[in-house]
Amino acid sequence: MIRPPLLDPATSAGPLQPRYALLINPFYPKDPNASFGKHMLTPTLALTSFAATTPEHWHVQYWDENLLDGRPPFQPMPELVGITVHLTFAKRAFELAHWYRSRGSKVVLGGLHVLSCPEECAPHADALAVGDGVQLWPRILTDVESRRLRSKYVATYENNYREDPAPRRSILPRRSFLTTTSLIATRGCHNRCGFCYLATDGLRIPYRMRDPIQIAAEFEADDQPYGVFIDNNLGSNREYLGKLCHALRPLNKIWSAAVSIDVTDDPGLIRNMALAGCTGVFVGLESLTDENLADARKKTPKTADYARRVRLLHDNGIQVNGSFVLGFDHDTKDVFARTAAWIEENRMECSTFHILTPYPATPLFKQMEAQGRLLHRDWTLYDTAHAVFRPKHMSPEELEQGYAWIYERLFSRASIWRRRPEDWRAVAPYLAMSYLYKRSNRFWHLLIKHHLVHAVWRPLVELTRMRHLQFRKQLADPEAPCTPPGNVVAAGV
Repeated sequence: MIRPPLLDPATSAGPLQPRYALLINPFYPKDPNASFGKHMLTPTLALTSFAATTPEHWHVQYWDENLLDGRPPFQPMPELVGITVHLTFAKRAFELAHWYRSRGSKVVLGGLHVLSCPEECAPHADALAVGDGVQLWPRILTDVESRRLRSKYVATYENNYREDPAPRRSILPRRSFLTTTSLIATRGCHNRCGFCYLATDGLRIPYRMRDPIQIAAEFEADDQPYGVFIDNNLGSNREYLGKLCHALRPLNKIWSAAVSIDVTDDPGLIRNMALAGCTGVFVGLESLTDENLADARKKTPKTADYARRVRLLHDNGIQVNGSFVLGFDHDTKDVFARTAAWIEENRMECSTFHILTPYPATPLFKQMEAQGRLLHRDWTLYDTAHAVFRPKHMSPEELEQGYAWIYERLFSRASIWRRRPEDWRAVAPYLAMSYLYKRSNRFWHLLIKHHLVHAVWRPLVELTRMRHLQFRKQLADPEAPCTPPGNVVAAGV
C-alpha cells in the first residue's frame, strides 16, 4: 500500500495532503497456544466507526494485532495513532504508544480502561478519549490539524444513536475475517450486574436503539451471508427486537447475537428471531445458583427454568452458547462438575467459562478491595482465566484448576458426542462447529496467519445459510414438521 506523506517541516505551508492516521486494536497473547477459535473473528466496530467520521483528506488505516500480521505500520510513520485500550492488553497498548510517540507520532488512547483508570493511562498518551469516540474522533483530528491537541477529551453517550454513521468497512482486510459484518443495533442493557464492565464508575450508557431499517440496510450493503450483533443485550427491548426481526427477515441472511435468557419469556419472539435468520445466541446464564445471581444483581428467571428456556431456543433452530462465571461466593468445589453435567444434559452446543473477575471501578472490584480479597493488580491476568481474588469456598489455585478442568471436560470428544443434537441431520454441522471452535488451535493459527479465514469459512457459512432457509420455510408453515438445521458457526463468535 502506498501511504501519503507526513508533515513537511521544511516549509511553512503546513501539512501535505492527505494526512495519515492509524487505528490499532492491540493483542498481546501470553500463551502462544491460546485458543484462536475463541478470539473474535469479526473486526472491532469501534475503530471502523471512528474511521467513518474521518474527513476525506485524512488517510486512515485499520490495524488489528489479532490478525498476526507482524509489526504495526511504520513506513511512513503516522501523524496520529489511535489505540483502543482493553484491560488485559493495556500493557501492550502502552508499549505501542511509547514506540510511536518516541518516533514523533501523536498518540490518543481510548477504550474502557481509559475510563476506569485514567491516571494510569495518561502518562502513555498525548491525549485521552473518554466516552463516545464517534463524537470525539473528529474533534481530535481538527485539533491535530491546528496543532492544539488537548490532553483529554470527554463525551457522554447521551447523543442520538440513530445519527451515528455506518462503520467504514472499506478499510478492513476482508479476507482476514470470518465476516466483516459486525453490527450494533442497541446500546446499553436492562441489567447492571455488579461484575460487568457496564457497571464501571462514570460509565452511563442509556439504552439507545437505531432504526431497524438502518441496520438492515447496513447488513445488506456488506454483502456477507453472516452477521454478528455485538450489542450487550439485543433483547433488552423485546418490542424493538421484534421490529428488527421484521426488517431483517427479507434479507435471507443468518446472524447471531448476545441476549439474556429472559428473552424466552415470549415464545413468539423466539420464532420470529429464527424466521429472521438467527442461528445462534450467546446467553449470559452466569450461574446455576439463584443466590449467586441475586448477589450479582442480575435480573433473570429462576435457574430451575433455564433448561426449558434453552429447549425453546433449540426447538426454533437457535444454538446456544451459554456463558458461565465460576467463583461466585456461593460456589463450592462441586460447581465445576455440576455445571458440566447440566450443560451435557441439556445438549448445549457450546459453552464459555469465565473466572469471576473484578474489573477496575466496578462494584465487585470495590467489594473485593474493601474485603481485602484482591490478590494483585496485574491487569494482564485479569483475563477471566486467572483467579485474581480469594474465593470463599476454595483456594485461588483450586478455582483455576476447576476452570481448566471444565473446559477440558466440555471440549473432550466424549462430551462433544454426548451433547450432539437429537436429530441426526444436524449432527454433522454441530461436530464441525465443536471441533473448529476449540480443538483446532493450530488450524486457526494457520488460517489467520495466511489470511485464509474468509476463503475457508465462507462456503461453510453459505451452506449453513442455505440449510437455514429451508428450515425457515418449515417453521413458517404450522403444518410442516420442523427439523433444526444445525450450524457451523459458534453462537456469539
